[in-house]
Amino acid sequence: MAFPTWPSLSSITTSFSPPSSSRPFFYCRSSAADPPSLQTPPKPSLSDQLRPLSLTLLTQTPAILPPPKPNPTWTNPSKPKPRVLLPHRHPRPPHSRNPDARRLSLLSRSLSSSDDFDAAFPDTPPHADALLLLNSLRPWQKAHRFFLWLQSKSPSSPLDTIFYNVVLKSLRAGLRYDLADSLAVEMISLGVPFDNITYSTLITCAKRCRRFDRALHWFDRVYRTGLMPDDITYSAVLHVYADLGRREDAIALYERGRAGGWTPDHVAFSVLAKMFGEAGDYDGIQYVLAEVKTLGVKPNVVVYNTLLDALGKAGKPGLARNLFDEMLSAELPPDEKTLTAMIKIYGRARWGRDALDLWEKMKANKWPMDFILYNTLLTMCADLGLEEDAEKLFDEMRHSAKGPRPDSFSYTAMIRIYASGGKADRALKVFDEMLDGGVEPNVMGCTCLIQCLGKATRIDDAARIFDILIERGIKPDDRLCGCLLSLVAICGDTETSKVTACLEKANPRLARFLQMLPDDKIPLDKVRDELRGILNGAAVDVRRPFCNCLIDICRNRGYPARRAQELLSLGMMYGLYPGLHAKGSEEWCLNLRSLSVGAANTAFEQWMETLSNSIERGEETPGSFCIQTGSGSHRISQGLGSAFSSYLENLAAPFKQIDETGCFVAGKEQLIPWLRSTDSDVAVAR
Repeated sequence: MAFPTWPSLSSITTSFSPPSSSRPFFYCRSSAADPPSLQTPPKPSLSDQLRPLSLTLLTQTPAILPPPKPNPTWTNPSKPKPRVLLPHRHPRPPHSRNPDARRLSLLSRSLSSSDDFDAAFPDTPPHADALLLLNSLRPWQKAHRFFLWLQSKSPSSPLDTIFYNVVLKSLRAGLRYDLADSLAVEMISLGVPFDNITYSTLITCAKRCRRFDRALHWFDRVYRTGLMPDDITYSAVLHVYADLGRREDAIALYERGRAGGWTPDHVAFSVLAKMFGEAGDYDGIQYVLAEVKTLGVKPNVVVYNTLLDALGKAGKPGLARNLFDEMLSAELPPDEKTLTAMIKIYGRARWGRDALDLWEKMKANKWPMDFILYNTLLTMCADLGLEEDAEKLFDEMRHSAKGPRPDSFSYTAMIRIYASGGKADRALKVFDEMLDGGVEPNVMGCTCLIQCLGKATRIDDAARIFDILIERGIKPDDRLCGCLLSLVAICGDTETSKVTACLEKANPRLARFLQMLPDDKIPLDKVRDELRGILNGAAVDVRRPFCNCLIDICRNRGYPARRAQELLSLGMMYGLYPGLHAKGSEEWCLNLRSLSVGAANTAFEQWMETLSNSIERGEETPGSFCIQTGSGSHRISQGLGSAFSSYLENLAAPFKQIDETGCFVAGKEQLIPWLRSTDSDVAVAR
């Protein structure tokens, strides 16, 4: 039966001139509160627009039509007609009884272990079979070779776009962007048209392979070729902008997509929230929350987790708690990531009671808890010094039949808690229990334990822990080297050799530098060059502790007096002590918060020496002098204020502590006479 040829829609619409009442107009998002006169008129349907055309094109003679069916079924012409409309009356044969599908499945399995496509296909397989096989082949190498074989069978006519899309998806799964890019260039040269699936696959493949420049290249080409991006493309490019930190471009793309009718999904909102959270942009997070509420999108757990993490990084624990309560009121149960994010937020804000209340709520509601959540709770207890609560949680992990068992991070948190409280025996007991249980130690736990044993003057036990670390193949890091340096500063002469032997294994160059410090004949240039090389080879966050420990060693072990002064001056030159001095017209201030005890005493002596020189030169000095030591927000960091107060008392310095925050103040009338009456040089005072 021959079907009549209908005119195309493009030819119809080009020959049709709409009436003056149906002028084209533009849409924009407007508030529901706009007056009716300003609201956009409803867009006429396609049938209304084509009604005048039907009066001129359709025949007026009634055609002889067959009698209507009792139950007519409407079918969408843009979708293929289903093979079986009533599956309960005509059951579809199962996969095992479908000879074509089963044959192709067996053939796909055989091709996965063989490359002989010519033997498997004497003739070129039909279009549908070839596409099915290409989509089923794994890994990507097999699919790519089969695609090349199909190309060789029809060199005169290129394959369809759908074949390229399938092989591009396979290459994306294998993270082979170079091959995917070459295939895209080949499509352009052969004239194979791109569709939205092609562009979205290329963009997501480039994003996964961290080729952000190529992802943006293909996205720009979408607009140049006249296509409109789909939801996947918008989300992928938003992710690219977020990874690049280009927040302005991400917002511009989001607004452009919204103006084009795009409705963002949960992935897009998660990407935006993560981007603003990484930057600590609270206004951006508020923008995402407002957009979610405006569009009426019901956030899922992933969106809530991303928003909570972003609020935590932005330093907004109160808003994070309100959002968490909103999540619970929406009857959306939290998962492990949600609870972990909340515990981290409470830990950073030092809201220990809120974290423990959340823990009780977890147990009452039987919310899921995994390794990361348990370890986050233990770490929070270690940071806040909640020893009893940590012991209860740790015992629950040890005696749990189905829950997570303690791992190296769990034991490390308990060692940190006992070490910060100076309980060396209990910390060592936990370490031995970890070894007996077959749990491999990590360098962080060993560092905390060695530090604790060193402060308890149990150098032999500290050396034994270090040997266990080396025997198990764990490489010492810079923090452990700094820990050994601090032990050298507090050890006696008989025990220093044991710690130095450990330091030679961990960092030989640092151990050699220690041997240079007692020699008064070594010039400053050589000390400077060697210290610069050590600091360049160390992590940024341990450079200042290295310098602090070296100054403490020089002072405590009676090295030449100028060595501590030289090391402090070099540390200031390398930018390790920013904001140490502050001079105003009414007050001079010395900030010692980032210094150790020995380095703080050395900095005070240099300050007094500078003040003495200014007085001798007749320079103008302020009326007040202030020293800030801080009180220490962590249990381990406390002690500088009391030690420095004792140091000032030994010198009989006129500085008085005015509050518990470690602030010492002296007036000009008391300080200058004290400097002039001092018999010995303050710069070398002990």
